[in-house]
Amino acid sequence: MSATVTPDIQTAADVIDLASRAVGSGLRRLAEAGGPDVHQVLAYDLAHAASAVETARSLLDYGAKGTHEGLITCAYTADMAHDLISKLIGREESWGLEPGALDAARPFIGTYRDPEFVASLADVPGPRHLDEDFEMVQDTFRSFAEKVIAPRAEHVHRYNEDVPEDIISGLADMGAFGLSVPAEYGGFSEGGEGEYLAMVVATEELSRGSLGIGGSLITRPEILTRALVKGGTEEQKQEWLPKLASAEVMAAVAVTEPDYGSDVAGIKVTAVPAEGPDGEAGYVINGVKTWCTFAARANVLMLLARTNPDRSLTHKGLSVFIVPKPLGDAHGFEFSQQVQPNGSTGKMEGRPIDTIGYRGMHSYEIAFDNWWVSAKNLIGEESGLGRGFYYQMEGFENGRLQTAARAVGVMQAAYEAAYDHAHNRNVFGQNISEYQLTKVKLGRMAVLIQAGRQFGYQVAKLMAKGEGTTEASMVKAYVCKAAEWVTREAMQIHGGYGYAEEYSVSRLFVDARVLSIFEGADETLCLKVIARRLVG
Repeated sequence: MSATVTPDIQTAADVIDLASRAVGSGLRRLAEAGGPDVHQVLAYDLAHAASAVETARSLLDYGAKGTHEGLITCAYTADMAHDLISKLIGREESWGLEPGALDAARPFIGTYRDPEFVASLADVPGPRHLDEDFEMVQDTFRSFAEKVIAPRAEHVHRYNEDVPEDIISGLADMGAFGLSVPAEYGGFSEGGEGEYLAMVVATEELSRGSLGIGGSLITRPEILTRALVKGGTEEQKQEWLPKLASAEVMAAVAVTEPDYGSDVAGIKVTAVPAEGPDGEAGYVINGVKTWCTFAARANVLMLLARTNPDRSLTHKGLSVFIVPKPLGDAHGFEFSQQVQPNGSTGKMEGRPIDTIGYRGMHSYEIAFDNWWVSAKNLIGEESGLGRGFYYQMEGFENGRLQTAARAVGVMQAAYEAAYDHAHNRNVFGQNISEYQLTKVKLGRMAVLIQAGRQFGYQVAKLMAKGEGTTEASMVKAYVCKAAEWVTREAMQIHGGYGYAEEYSVSRLFVDARVLSIFEGADETLCLKVIARRLVG
Protein backbone atom coordinates (compact mmCIF):
# COMPACT_ATOMS: atom_id res chain seq x y z
CA MET A 1 0.00 0.00 0.00
CA SER A 2 2.83 2.43 0.85
CA ALA A 3 3.91 2.77 -2.77
CA THR A 4 0.58 4.32 -3.75
CA VAL A 5 0.01 6.56 -0.72
CA THR A 6 0.35 10.28 -1.37
CA PRO A 7 -0.18 13.19 1.03
CA ASP A 8 -3.69 14.58 1.38
CA ILE A 9 -3.20 17.77 3.36
CA GLN A 10 -6.70 19.08 2.70
CA THR A 11 -8.31 15.99 4.19
CA ALA A 12 -5.82 16.12 7.05
CA ALA A 13 -6.99 19.69 7.74
CA ASP A 14 -10.61 18.50 7.64
CA VAL A 15 -9.87 15.72 10.13
CA ILE A 16 -8.12 18.20 12.41
CA ASP A 17 -11.17 20.49 12.27
CA LEU A 18 -13.45 17.55 13.04
CA ALA A 19 -11.29 16.58 16.02
CA SER A 20 -11.16 20.20 17.15
CA ARG A 21 -14.95 20.43 17.13
CA ALA A 22 -15.16 17.25 19.20
CA VAL A 23 -12.75 18.71 21.76
CA GLY A 24 -14.73 21.96 21.76
CA SER A 25 -17.92 20.04 22.49
CA GLY A 26 -16.21 18.26 25.36
CA LEU A 27 -14.95 21.53 26.80
CA ARG A 28 -18.43 23.03 26.71
CA ARG A 29 -19.85 19.97 28.45
CA LEU A 30 -17.05 20.14 31.02
CA ALA A 31 -17.82 23.79 31.75
CA GLU A 32 -21.54 23.04 32.15
CA ALA A 33 -20.84 20.11 34.46
CA GLY A 34 -18.70 22.04 36.93
CA GLY A 35 -15.26 22.35 35.39
CA PRO A 36 -11.89 20.59 35.66
CA ASP A 37 -11.83 20.30 39.46
CA VAL A 38 -15.11 18.35 39.46
CA HIS A 39 -14.55 16.08 36.44
CA GLN A 40 -10.83 15.49 36.50
CA VAL A 41 -10.67 12.48 34.17
CA LEU A 42 -12.65 14.27 31.47
CA ALA A 43 -10.55 17.42 31.91
CA TYR A 44 -7.31 15.43 31.73
CA ASP A 45 -8.39 13.62 28.56
CA LEU A 46 -9.56 16.86 26.98
CA ALA A 47 -6.28 18.61 27.78
CA HIS A 48 -4.25 15.87 26.11
CA ALA A 49 -6.66 15.64 23.20
CA ALA A 50 -6.51 19.41 22.67
CA SER A 51 -2.71 19.28 22.84
CA ALA A 52 -2.60 16.53 20.20
CA VAL A 53 -5.00 18.46 17.95
CA GLU A 54 -2.87 21.60 18.16
CA THR A 55 0.24 19.54 17.45
CA ALA A 56 -1.45 18.27 14.29
CA ARG A 57 -2.54 21.77 13.31
CA SER A 58 1.03 23.00 13.69
CA LEU A 59 2.10 20.42 11.08
CA LEU A 60 -0.14 21.67 8.28
CA ASP A 61 2.32 24.29 7.05
CA TYR A 62 5.14 21.79 7.40
CA GLY A 63 3.18 19.22 5.41
CA ALA A 64 2.79 21.62 2.51
CA LYS A 65 6.57 21.89 2.02
CA GLY A 66 7.17 18.53 0.36
CA THR A 67 5.93 15.01 -0.21
CA HIS A 68 7.65 13.39 2.76
CA GLU A 69 6.64 16.27 5.01
CA GLY A 70 3.06 15.76 3.85
CA LEU A 71 3.19 12.05 4.61
CA ILE A 72 4.46 12.74 8.13
CA THR A 73 1.66 15.25 8.63
CA CYS A 74 -0.99 12.78 7.47
CA ALA A 75 0.48 9.97 9.56
CA TYR A 76 0.48 12.10 12.70
CA THR A 77 -3.04 13.41 12.05
CA ALA A 78 -4.34 9.86 11.64
CA ASP A 79 -2.57 8.83 14.85
CA MET A 80 -4.11 11.78 16.69
CA ALA A 81 -7.62 11.02 15.42
CA HIS A 82 -7.30 7.34 16.30
CA ASP A 83 -6.22 8.22 19.83
CA LEU A 84 -9.12 10.65 20.18
CA ILE A 85 -11.64 8.02 19.07
CA SER A 86 -10.23 5.63 21.67
CA LYS A 87 -10.89 8.26 24.34
CA LEU A 88 -14.46 8.72 23.12
CA ILE A 89 -15.73 5.15 22.76
CA GLY A 90 -18.43 4.56 25.38
CA ARG A 91 -18.05 8.08 26.78
CA GLU A 92 -19.49 10.17 23.96
CA GLU A 93 -22.26 11.58 26.15
CA SER A 94 -19.80 13.11 28.62
CA TRP A 95 -18.19 14.87 25.65
CA GLY A 96 -21.56 16.08 24.35
CA LEU A 97 -21.24 13.92 21.23
CA GLU A 98 -23.23 11.23 19.48
CA PRO A 99 -21.69 7.78 18.90
CA GLY A 100 -19.76 7.78 15.66
CA ALA A 101 -19.13 11.53 15.77
CA LEU A 102 -15.70 11.00 14.20
CA ASP A 103 -16.73 8.35 11.69
CA ALA A 104 -15.96 10.71 8.82
CA ALA A 105 -12.28 10.39 9.75
CA ARG A 106 -12.19 6.60 9.50
CA PRO A 107 -11.14 6.32 5.82
CA PHE A 108 -8.31 8.78 6.42
CA ILE A 109 -7.22 6.90 9.54
CA GLY A 110 -7.33 3.62 7.64
CA THR A 111 -5.06 4.95 4.93
CA TYR A 112 -2.48 6.70 7.07
CA ARG A 113 -2.32 4.18 9.91
CA ASP A 114 -1.90 1.27 7.54
CA PRO A 115 1.11 -0.71 8.84
CA GLU A 116 2.87 -0.80 5.47
CA PHE A 117 2.53 2.95 5.13
CA VAL A 118 3.79 3.71 8.67
CA ALA A 119 6.66 1.25 8.12
CA SER A 120 7.68 3.20 5.02
CA LEU A 121 8.43 6.23 7.23
CA ALA A 122 11.00 4.43 9.36
CA ASP A 123 14.09 5.46 7.42
CA VAL A 124 13.57 9.17 6.76
CA PRO A 125 12.64 11.33 9.78
CA GLY A 126 12.06 14.35 7.54
CA PRO A 127 13.80 17.72 7.17
CA ARG A 128 13.44 20.32 9.90
CA HIS A 129 13.18 23.35 7.58
CA LEU A 130 15.21 25.68 9.77
CA ASP A 131 16.57 28.92 8.38
CA GLU A 132 20.31 29.03 7.72
CA ASP A 133 21.08 30.85 10.98
CA PHE A 134 19.33 28.20 13.03
CA GLU A 135 20.90 25.39 11.02
CA MET A 136 24.19 26.88 12.20
CA VAL A 137 22.94 26.87 15.81
CA GLN A 138 21.90 23.24 15.39
CA ASP A 139 25.24 22.21 13.87
CA THR A 140 27.23 24.03 16.56
CA PHE A 141 25.42 22.53 19.52
CA ARG A 142 25.14 19.08 17.94
CA SER A 143 28.90 19.03 17.40
CA PHE A 144 29.56 20.01 21.02
CA ALA A 145 27.04 17.44 22.29
CA GLU A 146 28.59 14.65 20.23
CA LYS A 147 32.21 15.48 20.98
CA VAL A 148 32.04 16.62 24.60
CA ILE A 149 28.74 15.65 26.25
CA ALA A 150 27.80 12.24 24.83
CA PRO A 151 31.14 10.53 25.62
CA ARG A 152 30.68 11.43 29.32
CA ALA A 153 26.94 10.76 29.63
CA GLU A 154 27.03 7.05 30.49
CA HIS A 155 29.79 7.39 33.08
CA VAL A 156 28.07 10.28 34.87
CA HIS A 157 24.75 8.42 34.84
CA ARG A 158 26.09 5.07 36.05
CA TYR A 159 28.25 6.52 38.84
CA ASN A 160 25.91 9.39 39.75
CA GLU A 161 28.70 11.94 39.29
CA ASP A 162 28.62 15.69 38.74
CA VAL A 163 28.39 17.61 35.50
CA PRO A 164 32.02 17.90 34.32
CA GLU A 165 33.28 21.45 34.66
CA ASP A 166 34.63 21.49 31.11
CA ILE A 167 31.09 21.05 29.82
CA ILE A 168 29.97 24.12 31.76
CA SER A 169 32.93 26.18 30.60
CA GLY A 170 32.54 24.92 27.04
CA LEU A 171 28.91 25.93 26.90
CA ALA A 172 29.80 29.29 28.42
CA ASP A 173 32.39 29.86 25.70
CA MET A 174 29.70 29.09 23.10
CA GLY A 175 27.34 31.65 24.65
CA ALA A 176 24.77 29.03 25.64
CA PHE A 177 23.94 30.73 28.93
CA GLY A 178 23.41 34.09 27.27
CA LEU A 179 20.90 33.07 24.58
CA SER A 180 18.07 34.86 26.41
CA VAL A 181 20.13 37.61 28.04
CA PRO A 182 19.62 40.92 26.19
CA ALA A 183 22.67 42.05 24.25
CA GLU A 184 23.00 45.24 26.30
CA TYR A 185 23.67 43.06 29.36
CA GLY A 186 26.31 40.87 27.78
CA GLY A 187 24.09 38.24 26.20
CA PHE A 188 23.13 37.34 22.66
CA SER A 189 19.41 38.11 22.60
CA GLU A 190 18.22 40.80 20.24
CA GLY A 191 14.61 39.93 21.08
CA GLY A 192 12.07 38.49 18.71
CA GLU A 193 11.63 35.04 17.25
CA GLY A 194 15.30 34.19 17.06
CA GLU A 195 15.79 34.25 20.81
CA TYR A 196 13.18 31.58 21.53
CA LEU A 197 13.89 29.44 18.48
CA ALA A 198 17.63 29.38 19.13
CA MET A 199 16.96 28.22 22.69
CA VAL A 200 14.69 25.41 21.45
CA VAL A 201 17.18 24.23 18.83
CA ALA A 202 20.14 24.35 21.24
CA THR A 203 18.21 22.57 23.99
CA GLU A 204 17.19 19.71 21.70
CA GLU A 205 20.74 19.10 20.53
CA LEU A 206 22.21 19.22 24.03
CA SER A 207 19.52 16.84 25.30
CA ARG A 208 20.25 14.46 22.45
CA GLY A 209 23.73 14.19 23.98
CA SER A 210 22.42 13.90 27.53
CA LEU A 211 19.43 15.23 29.43
CA GLY A 212 21.25 15.32 32.77
CA ILE A 213 24.56 16.93 31.80
CA GLY A 214 23.52 18.73 28.63
CA GLY A 215 19.96 19.77 27.91
CA SER A 216 19.06 20.92 31.41
CA LEU A 217 22.14 23.03 32.07
CA ILE A 218 20.80 26.12 30.33
CA THR A 219 17.28 25.94 31.79
CA ARG A 220 17.87 27.30 35.29
CA PRO A 221 19.84 30.41 34.19
CA GLU A 222 17.10 30.93 31.60
CA ILE A 223 14.37 30.97 34.29
CA LEU A 224 16.23 33.48 36.44
CA THR A 225 17.12 35.58 33.40
CA ARG A 226 13.49 35.94 32.37
CA ALA A 227 12.43 36.81 35.92
CA LEU A 228 15.07 39.55 36.03
CA VAL A 229 14.16 40.89 32.60
CA LYS A 230 10.50 40.94 33.62
CA GLY A 231 10.76 42.48 37.08
CA GLY A 232 14.34 43.32 38.04
CA THR A 233 15.55 46.83 38.70
CA GLU A 234 18.09 48.29 36.33
CA GLU A 235 20.77 47.88 38.98
CA GLN A 236 19.84 44.20 39.41
CA LYS A 237 19.97 43.59 35.68
CA GLN A 238 23.39 45.22 35.44
CA GLU A 239 24.62 43.16 38.38
CA TRP A 240 23.30 39.69 37.53
CA LEU A 241 22.57 39.31 33.82
CA PRO A 242 26.19 39.63 32.60
CA LYS A 243 27.24 37.07 35.22
CA LEU A 244 24.51 34.65 34.15
CA ALA A 245 25.45 35.07 30.49
CA SER A 246 29.11 34.28 31.13
CA ALA A 247 28.41 31.47 33.65
CA GLU A 248 30.34 33.40 36.29
CA VAL A 249 27.15 32.74 38.22
CA MET A 250 25.28 29.45 37.87
CA ALA A 251 21.72 29.38 39.17
CA ALA A 252 19.40 26.83 40.76
CA VAL A 253 15.67 27.26 41.32
CA ALA A 254 14.16 26.82 44.79
CA VAL A 255 10.39 26.86 44.42
CA THR A 256 8.97 23.42 45.27
CA GLU A 257 8.42 22.46 48.92
CA PRO A 258 7.81 19.06 50.55
CA ASP A 259 4.07 19.76 50.93
CA TYR A 260 3.69 22.02 47.92
CA GLY A 261 4.82 20.83 44.52
CA SER A 262 2.83 22.21 41.62
CA ASP A 263 0.60 24.03 44.13
CA VAL A 264 3.04 26.91 44.30
CA ALA A 265 0.57 29.39 45.81
CA GLY A 266 0.51 27.46 49.10
CA ILE A 267 4.23 27.56 49.89
CA LYS A 268 5.35 28.05 53.49
CA VAL A 269 8.98 29.20 53.31
CA THR A 270 9.08 32.71 54.75
CA ALA A 271 11.24 35.77 54.21
CA VAL A 272 10.93 38.24 57.09
CA PRO A 273 12.56 41.71 57.19
CA ALA A 274 15.74 41.74 59.31
CA GLU A 275 18.92 43.80 59.50
CA GLY A 276 22.17 42.21 58.46
CA PRO A 277 25.43 42.18 60.47
CA ASP A 278 26.27 45.74 59.35
CA GLY A 279 22.76 47.04 59.78
CA GLU A 280 21.94 46.50 56.09
CA ALA A 281 18.27 45.99 55.28
CA GLY A 282 17.43 42.46 54.32
CA TYR A 283 15.36 39.36 55.03
CA VAL A 284 15.86 36.12 56.93
CA ILE A 285 14.63 32.98 55.21
CA ASN A 286 13.20 30.02 57.08
CA GLY A 287 11.74 26.76 55.86
CA VAL A 288 12.48 23.85 53.52
CA LYS A 289 12.67 23.66 49.74
CA THR A 290 12.95 20.43 47.78
CA TRP A 291 13.82 19.25 44.27
CA CYS A 292 16.34 22.08 43.89
CA THR A 293 18.26 20.79 40.88
CA PHE A 294 21.94 21.79 40.66
CA ALA A 295 21.78 23.47 44.08
CA ALA A 296 25.22 22.33 45.27
CA ARG A 297 27.10 23.62 42.23
CA ALA A 298 25.01 26.79 41.91
CA ASN A 299 26.32 30.15 43.05
CA VAL A 300 22.83 31.53 43.61
CA LEU A 301 19.35 30.21 44.29
CA MET A 302 16.30 31.78 42.68
CA LEU A 303 14.05 31.39 45.73
CA LEU A 304 10.30 31.96 45.98
CA ALA A 305 9.24 32.85 49.53
CA ARG A 306 6.25 34.19 51.40
CA THR A 307 6.86 37.83 52.34
CA ASN A 308 3.32 38.51 53.51
CA PRO A 309 2.16 36.27 56.38
CA ASP A 310 -1.49 36.60 55.32
CA ARG A 311 -1.96 33.20 53.67
CA SER A 312 -5.33 34.24 52.27
CA LEU A 313 -3.35 36.27 49.72
CA THR A 314 -2.05 32.94 48.29
CA HIS A 315 0.27 33.72 45.34
CA LYS A 316 -0.06 37.49 45.86
CA GLY A 317 1.97 37.23 49.06
CA LEU A 318 5.03 35.72 47.39
CA SER A 319 8.31 37.33 46.31
CA VAL A 320 11.44 36.10 44.51
CA PHE A 321 14.95 36.46 45.90
CA ILE A 322 18.41 35.90 44.44
CA VAL A 323 20.12 34.07 47.28
CA PRO A 324 23.94 33.85 47.00
CA LYS A 325 25.59 30.71 48.38
CA PRO A 326 29.01 29.05 48.38
CA LEU A 327 29.71 26.08 46.13
CA GLY A 328 28.73 22.87 47.90
CA ASP A 329 29.63 19.21 47.78
CA ALA A 330 27.38 17.16 45.52
CA HIS A 331 26.87 14.60 48.31
CA GLY A 332 25.48 17.17 50.72
CA PHE A 333 26.42 20.59 52.10
CA GLU A 334 26.01 22.78 55.15
CA PHE A 335 26.84 26.48 55.37
CA SER A 336 26.61 29.05 58.13
CA GLN A 337 26.70 32.83 58.19
CA GLN A 338 26.65 35.57 60.79
CA VAL A 339 23.33 37.33 60.52
CA GLN A 340 21.73 40.29 62.25
CA PRO A 341 23.64 42.73 64.50
CA ASN A 342 23.22 40.44 67.54
CA GLY A 343 25.60 37.92 65.97
CA SER A 344 23.08 35.10 65.56
CA THR A 345 23.97 32.42 63.00
CA GLY A 346 22.09 31.54 59.85
CA LYS A 347 22.28 28.06 58.35
CA MET A 348 21.66 26.44 54.98
CA GLU A 349 21.78 22.65 54.73
CA GLY A 350 21.38 20.63 51.53
CA ARG A 351 20.57 16.91 51.34
CA PRO A 352 20.87 15.16 47.97
CA ILE A 353 17.90 13.20 46.65
CA ASP A 354 18.94 10.07 44.79
CA THR A 355 17.01 9.48 41.57
CA ILE A 356 16.72 6.64 39.06
CA GLY A 357 17.70 8.90 36.18
CA TYR A 358 18.38 12.53 35.25
CA ARG A 359 21.73 12.31 36.99
CA GLY A 360 24.63 14.72 36.94
CA MET A 361 22.98 17.91 38.14
CA HIS A 362 21.57 16.29 41.32
CA SER A 363 18.51 17.50 43.20
CA TYR A 364 18.43 18.58 46.83
CA GLU A 365 16.22 19.26 49.78
CA ILE A 366 17.46 22.50 51.34
CA ALA A 367 16.66 23.64 54.88
CA PHE A 368 17.01 27.35 55.70
CA ASP A 369 17.39 28.52 59.29
CA ASN A 370 17.54 32.31 59.56
CA TRP A 371 19.54 32.54 56.33
CA TRP A 372 19.96 36.26 55.65
CA VAL A 373 19.77 37.88 52.20
CA SER A 374 20.11 41.55 51.32
CA ALA A 375 16.99 43.50 50.39
CA LYS A 376 18.88 44.43 47.20
CA ASN A 377 18.43 40.79 46.14
CA LEU A 378 14.64 40.92 46.21
CA ILE A 379 13.81 40.96 42.49
CA GLY A 380 12.20 44.32 41.83
CA GLU A 381 13.13 45.43 45.38
CA GLU A 382 10.16 47.21 47.00
CA SER A 383 8.10 47.13 43.81
CA GLY A 384 8.71 43.37 43.60
CA LEU A 385 7.02 42.56 46.90
CA GLY A 386 4.10 40.23 46.21
CA ARG A 387 5.06 39.93 42.53
CA GLY A 388 7.25 36.86 42.83
CA PHE A 389 4.72 34.37 41.51
CA TYR A 390 4.39 36.34 38.28
CA TYR A 391 8.15 36.76 37.84
CA GLN A 392 8.67 33.06 38.47
CA MET A 393 5.96 32.11 35.97
CA GLU A 394 7.63 34.31 33.36
CA GLY A 395 10.53 31.89 33.44
CA PHE A 396 8.47 28.73 33.95
CA GLU A 397 6.29 29.25 30.89
CA ASN A 398 9.35 29.22 28.68
CA GLY A 399 10.76 26.43 30.84
CA ARG A 400 7.87 24.26 29.65
CA LEU A 401 8.77 24.94 26.04
CA GLN A 402 12.37 24.09 26.85
CA THR A 403 11.26 20.86 28.50
CA ALA A 404 9.43 19.91 25.32
CA ALA A 405 12.66 20.55 23.39
CA ARG A 406 14.53 18.40 25.89
CA ALA A 407 11.98 15.63 25.31
CA VAL A 408 12.48 15.86 21.55
CA GLY A 409 16.23 15.56 22.02
CA VAL A 410 15.84 12.47 24.21
CA MET A 411 13.43 10.94 21.67
CA GLN A 412 15.79 11.66 18.81
CA ALA A 413 18.63 9.92 20.64
CA ALA A 414 16.39 6.93 21.41
CA TYR A 415 15.22 6.66 17.79
CA GLU A 416 18.80 6.76 16.51
CA ALA A 417 19.91 4.11 19.02
CA ALA A 418 16.99 1.84 18.11
CA TYR A 419 17.50 2.36 14.39
CA ASP A 420 21.18 1.52 14.65
CA HIS A 421 20.58 -1.57 16.77
CA ALA A 422 17.79 -2.80 14.50
CA HIS A 423 20.09 -2.62 11.49
CA ASN A 424 22.90 -4.50 13.24
CA ARG A 425 21.07 -7.33 15.00
CA ASN A 426 19.74 -10.58 13.54
CA VAL A 427 16.93 -12.61 15.12
CA PHE A 428 15.52 -15.85 13.69
CA GLY A 429 17.83 -15.55 10.72
CA GLN A 430 16.66 -12.08 9.74
CA ASN A 431 17.80 -8.55 10.49
CA ILE A 432 15.50 -6.92 13.07
CA SER A 433 15.05 -3.90 10.81
CA GLU A 434 13.38 -6.09 8.17
CA TYR A 435 10.47 -7.07 10.39
CA GLN A 436 7.27 -5.12 9.82
CA LEU A 437 6.66 -4.61 13.54
CA THR A 438 10.09 -3.03 13.99
CA LYS A 439 9.60 -0.79 10.95
CA VAL A 440 6.20 0.38 12.22
CA LYS A 441 7.67 1.25 15.61
CA LEU A 442 10.51 3.20 14.02
CA GLY A 443 8.11 4.90 11.61
CA ARG A 444 5.83 6.04 14.41
CA MET A 445 8.84 7.25 16.38
CA ALA A 446 9.97 9.38 13.45
CA VAL A 447 6.48 10.86 13.09
CA LEU A 448 6.05 11.69 16.80
CA ILE A 449 9.49 13.28 16.99
CA GLN A 450 8.94 15.52 13.99
CA ALA A 451 5.46 16.48 15.21
CA GLY A 452 6.78 17.49 18.63
CA ARG A 453 9.69 19.35 17.06
CA GLN A 454 7.56 21.36 14.65
CA PHE A 455 5.00 22.23 17.33
CA GLY A 456 7.87 23.44 19.51
CA TYR A 457 9.10 25.67 16.69
CA GLN A 458 5.63 27.16 16.33
CA VAL A 459 5.27 27.79 20.07
CA ALA A 460 8.67 29.52 20.07
CA LYS A 461 7.40 31.89 17.38
CA LEU A 462 4.23 32.56 19.38
CA MET A 463 6.14 33.27 22.58
CA ALA A 464 8.35 35.73 20.73
CA LYS A 465 5.16 37.73 20.11
CA GLY A 466 4.16 37.61 23.77
CA GLU A 467 1.65 34.84 23.08
CA GLY A 468 1.62 31.05 23.33
CA THR A 469 1.61 30.45 27.09
CA THR A 470 -1.20 27.88 26.80
CA GLU A 471 0.48 26.30 23.77
CA ALA A 472 3.74 26.04 25.75
CA SER A 473 1.89 23.95 28.32
CA MET A 474 0.29 21.90 25.54
CA VAL A 475 3.54 21.07 23.78
CA LYS A 476 5.08 20.09 27.11
CA ALA A 477 2.14 17.85 28.01
CA TYR A 478 2.04 16.13 24.63
CA VAL A 479 5.73 15.65 23.86
CA CYS A 480 6.74 14.48 27.32
CA LYS A 481 4.17 11.68 27.24
CA ALA A 482 5.29 10.78 23.73
CA ALA A 483 8.89 10.55 24.96
CA GLU A 484 7.90 7.79 27.35
CA TRP A 485 6.51 5.69 24.49
CA VAL A 486 9.41 6.37 22.15
CA THR A 487 12.10 5.50 24.70
CA ARG A 488 10.21 2.42 25.87
CA GLU A 489 9.91 1.06 22.35
CA ALA A 490 13.52 1.92 21.62
CA MET A 491 14.46 -0.16 24.65
CA GLN A 492 12.16 -2.97 23.47
CA ILE A 493 13.79 -3.07 20.05
CA HIS A 494 17.09 -3.68 21.87
CA GLY A 495 15.59 -6.72 23.59
CA GLY A 496 17.59 -7.85 26.62
CA TYR A 497 20.40 -5.46 25.73
CA GLY A 498 18.01 -2.56 26.29
CA TYR A 499 17.80 -3.50 29.96
CA ALA A 500 21.58 -3.41 30.34
CA GLU A 501 23.18 -0.25 31.67
CA GLU A 502 25.97 -0.51 29.12
CA TYR A 503 23.49 0.49 26.39
CA SER A 504 22.51 4.15 26.34
CA VAL A 505 18.85 3.38 25.66
CA SER A 506 18.33 2.31 29.29
CA ARG A 507 19.48 5.76 30.42
CA LEU A 508 17.23 7.45 27.89
CA PHE A 509 14.26 5.46 29.20
CA VAL A 510 14.70 6.49 32.84
CA ASP A 511 15.56 10.06 31.84
CA ALA A 512 12.37 10.34 29.79
CA ARG A 513 10.29 9.36 32.80
CA VAL A 514 11.06 12.60 34.62
CA LEU A 515 9.83 14.82 31.80
CA SER A 516 6.14 14.48 32.72
CA ILE A 517 6.95 15.27 36.34
CA PHE A 518 9.12 18.38 36.45
CA GLU A 519 8.31 21.86 35.11
CA GLY A 520 4.69 21.16 36.07
CA ALA A 521 3.48 17.62 36.78
CA ASP A 522 1.40 16.31 33.89
CA GLU A 523 -1.84 16.04 35.87
CA THR A 524 -1.54 19.53 37.34
CA LEU A 525 -0.53 20.98 34.00
CA CYS A 526 -3.56 19.42 32.32
CA LEU A 527 -6.14 20.22 35.00
CA LYS A 528 -4.97 23.53 36.42
CA VAL A 529 -3.48 25.12 33.31
CA ILE A 530 -4.58 23.65 29.96
CA ALA A 531 -8.16 22.55 30.73
CA ARG A 532 -8.85 25.55 32.93
CA ARG A 533 -7.66 28.01 30.29
CA LEU A 534 -9.54 26.24 27.49
CA VAL A 535 -12.76 26.15 29.51
CA GLY A 536 -12.29 29.79 30.43
